[in-house]
Order: sequence, then structure tokens, then C-alpha cells
Amino acid sequence: MAKLISLMLVVCVGLILVACTSTEKKATNKIVANRPNVVVIFIDDLGYGDISAFGNTQVATANIDRLAKEGKKFTQFYANSPICSPSRAALKTGVYPHRERINSFLESRRYNQQRYMADYMSTERLTYARLFQQAGYATAHFGKWHIGGGRDVDDAPLPTAYGYDETLVSFEGLGDRILWQKHGNQKLSWNYPADKGKIFSLPKHQTTQTYVDRAIDFIQRHKNQPFLVNMFPNDVHDAHNPSKEQLAKWQGKGRHSKEDRFFAILDAMDQQIGRLLNAIDEAGVADNTIVIFTSDNGPTDWHHYYKQNMTPPPGSTGPFFGRKWSLYEGGIRMPFLIRWPLKIQAATVNDSTWFSAIDLLPSLASMAGLPLPEQTKLDGINMADALLGGNQRRDKPIFWEYGVYRTIKPGLQAHRSPRLAMRDGDYKLLMDPNGSRLMLFNLLADPGETMNLAKEQPQQVASMKPRLLAWWQEMNSYLNPH
Repeated sequence: MAKLISLMLVVCVGLILVACTSTEKKATNKIVANRPNVVVIFIDDLGYGDISAFGNTQVATANIDRLAKEGKKFTQFYANSPICSPSRAALKTGVYPHRERINSFLESRRYNQQRYMADYMSTERLTYARLFQQAGYATAHFGKWHIGGGRDVDDAPLPTAYGYDETLVSFEGLGDRILWQKHGNQKLSWNYPADKGKIFSLPKHQTTQTYVDRAIDFIQRHKNQPFLVNMFPNDVHDAHNPSKEQLAKWQGKGRHSKEDRFFAILDAMDQQIGRLLNAIDEAGVADNTIVIFTSDNGPTDWHHYYKQNMTPPPGSTGPFFGRKWSLYEGGIRMPFLIRWPLKIQAATVNDSTWFSAIDLLPSLASMAGLPLPEQTKLDGINMADALLGGNQRRDKPIFWEYGVYRTIKPGLQAHRSPRLAMRDGDYKLLMDPNGSRLMLFNLLADPGETMNLAKEQPQQVASMKPRLLAWWQEMNSYLNPH
């Protein structure tokens, strides 16, 4: 009898534990289910002034403008580099990319080594994708990768190693990828073994459409659970290769044929962004989906455009000076839109808050209610109050470095900025690492960086210069410890 009573007690305790576990699991699922979806749209080489919501009067980007009408527009957002790879590493990790030894575009092993760069980003680094994946989100990356893999770097981790359940990238990455040519920098990518991913051979003008197709399919399959989707189109990056049909609409509309082609690509990309936004609506999840739209650096500045009297090259920086590969505002100031109908008031504009891509990981974590892992150290700070409509001001400077070691220079000599920069409040200081080429601008009074105040305001220079040098000395210790 005693044995029977003991057995019954064990069974009861077991049932209680199972019930508790089930209740906890349901509660966790409920919490996860109520969390917002996230869609990050990160364009390659899109200038501040290329979106009609930011001043483009030649190409009406009506679909992208929807995000401004239905969400919030920020006019003082920065990429953390004027070139793709470090800009992308910073966005995904919340830290300055130099900590990952990525301060220019990733190339071949030899060229990376010459510039003290890694061949790929470490998988040990926290990414926002991994943070959300570990919280139960379905995660995907569709579009340009360029934080490791491609060319002769055949041992880079697959993109899935960084926290993504599904991926489709281009030639600057491994895993399933789209290739559109068999020569130049894509030549070696055709020869990778099958375990490095499936190759889709498509013309460049079909890449964004394909990425959007995959994103729509992903959203439809995961609309009943929280999801995070990266949409990183790369057809605005030259060479601009529209289809005949896309180009026909814009033939003769630009200052020259290359601008016609750029307009055609920009228009086509806007239509694809429209398809993505419509799919979010049709899935019935728009109200609780955070959509972020921005770019990785300013528009192209190749020398050959100037040689052919195509001044400026295709792509607009709006009111800002400098372009891609420059630390002047045109190289790093990006359009930024965010939509979250449940939390963010529609058709609002923030002209006062300055922040950057490294702030997005902690901000998104906060908005989704996801705690950061213990011991996580980020350079970015949580700007969720500003994103949601508050009066938050960033209380730490933002720093940049570009061009200390060998890399691509702007085609126009005047766009070749000093190699270090710092934004603190309304002021921006630029200089070379040896303290030369000092430039100080008050961006509130002079957003076009036309008046160098370095000699007129020595106290401001004295306040910023040591902090900029100290930051660079720390970052350079990762790149060139000797």
C-alpha cells in the first residue's frame, strides 16, 4: 500500500511539473508571439538625396516614401563608414568595425593582408540576427553580404553561422548566392564546391526582384511567429544594369546616358520595395512590424565619371558635400526611415537627433524587449526613445576612420577628406592621424561643411582632438598592433 501511495505521489509531482513546464512554455511563446517583427532594408551606395522624401525631384520613389508618410523620418543618421564592408559590420554588430579588423572593403587574401584586415568577420561577435534568433525569431538575410567570403577567401563561414536561418547573397559572400558575370571579381565564385552554397545565374537587374521574392515567401511562411528579415539590395551600386524595359522609361531623362541607367535602376528598386511592403500588409502583420530603411554609404565617385564630364556622377547627396569614400557628410549621412504603426506616429520628422548604425542593435533589442547577453560590450547606445518619438539626444560622440591604410579614394580630389572624423553635438572635427588637415564644422549652422572653424574656435578643437586621437589609437591597435 505504501509503495502504491509513493508511486501516486511521484506521478502527481510529475504531472504538476509537466503542467508547470507547459504553462511556462505557453507563457514564453505568448511573449515571443507579441514581439514585433523586424525588416531592415539596407541599400548599397544610395545617397541621402536619392529618395524623393529626402529631396529627389527627378525620380519619384513613391513606395519608399510610404515609410515616411506612415512612419518617422530622421535627417541626421550616419553610416559608420563611407564604404560597404565596415558599414555592414557596424550595422550588424553595434560596434566599430575596426574591432573586427574591417576598415575597408573585403577583397582577396593578399589585398586584405596588405591593409591589416581580416578576411571575414568573426562568428563569435554578437549580431542582431543571432540575438533575435536565440529569442525565437525566424531570421533571414537576402541581398548583399560582403563581411566575408568570395574571391579567393573560400574558408569564410556561411552567412547562416551569423544567426540567419535562411540566406541568399551575391558574389561577395558564400552560401546560396546570385552571380551575374563569369569574369572580374566574380570569376572565382563559380568554382567553389557545392557545400559552399547553390549558385543562381541571373542578370543583375533581376537580383532585387529575386531577393524580394524570397523575402515575401519567408514572411508568408513565418507570419504566425516573430520574424527578422534583412533586405540588402545591391543594384544601385554601379555598374547600373537595367533591363531594356526598365531603361526605356528613363531614356533621355538624365544629364547623360549613365544617369538614365541609374534612374531606371532606382525606379525599379523602389517598385520592388513596394512589393515587399505590400506583402507585409497582405500577411496582416504590418501594425506590429518595425521596418527600417537606410543605406551603407554615399553614392559612387569613380574617377572615370569626371573624366567623361559626368559631374557629379549618378546619385545625389542632397545638400551635403563629398560622396562615397569620403568622411564629409555626403559619404556618411544617410536617409533613414522607420515605420512601426503600433508605436510610432505617422508622418513625423526628427531633424535634431544624430545617431548611427552602431546604435541599431541595442535600439532594436530594446524595442523588442530582448535583453542583451551578459558581458556584451557595444559601442552603440540605445536610441529607442528617439526612434519611438521622444526627445532623446545621443550623449556620446561618433567616430570614423577611412583611408589610413591603402584603399579606394574618391575620384574628385576635393572629396578626399582627412582620414579621421568625430561628431559631438553640433560640431564635427576632421583631421589626419598626425593632427594635420584640421577641419571643424558646425553642422547645425553649416551642414554643407563650407566654413572651416578650426582656427576660429581653438577651444572646441582642443576639446575634441584628444578624444578623436585616443579613439583612433585604440581602433588602430586592432588593425596594426605593431
